[in-house]
This record gives sequence, structure tokens and C-alpha cells, in this order.
Amino acid sequence: MKWRELAEQQIKKAQAEGQLDDLKGAGKPLKPREGGDVVSAGMGIMAEAGVLPREIELKKEIEAQRRVLQGASGESNRKTEMKKLADLELLLAIEEEARRKFYKTS
Repeated sequence: MKWRELAEQQIKKAQAEGQLDDLKGAGKPLKPREGGDVVSAGMGIMAEAGVLPREIELKKEIEAQRRVLQGASGESNRKTEMKKLADLELLLAIEEEARRKFYKTS
């Protein structure tokens, strides 16, 4: 199943469950966004809803983990913290690749 079809399926499910009823600005056109592309519009909508994209959350976790690693002492402890950082960076790379593939196929 393509990402576009999956997204449409999730939207239809949310509509059927009434999750999209009475949303702020319902029936009104969306305000123009800086950047003018789909990603910028999506990020703006998510920000207004108080939702962070997974990529942004992972970037924050990576920065926090880098600070932990800087303060780590002892070889064993440093290796443990480095593994956590590598795992987070891998997850971020996966998220970014999924986004790129999504926009390439839609």
C-alpha cells in the first residue's frame, strides 16, 4: 500500500470516528504559509495543533543524548551512551528516508 493510500485511509477513519468534527477554522481556507510547499504547510498545521513531527522529537533527543555523552565518564559508561546516540541517529535517518520516499511516491 502506498503512503498516499495509507494517509487517505487514516483520514477517512478519523472522519468516520468524528475526530475531524468541529475543528478550528473548519470550512475556511487555510492561511498561506511561509515556504509555500506541502511540508511547510503540514509542519505549520502540526505546530498549531501542538504536535511535533517524529523527526523533530528525535533531533531533540539526539541533542540531549549528546549532552549526556559529553558528561559521561568511564569507558563502559561512554560506550553505553554512544550506543544510545547511534540508535537515535539511526531512527532519525529512517524517519527522514521514509519522508523522502513518501514525497517521491505521492
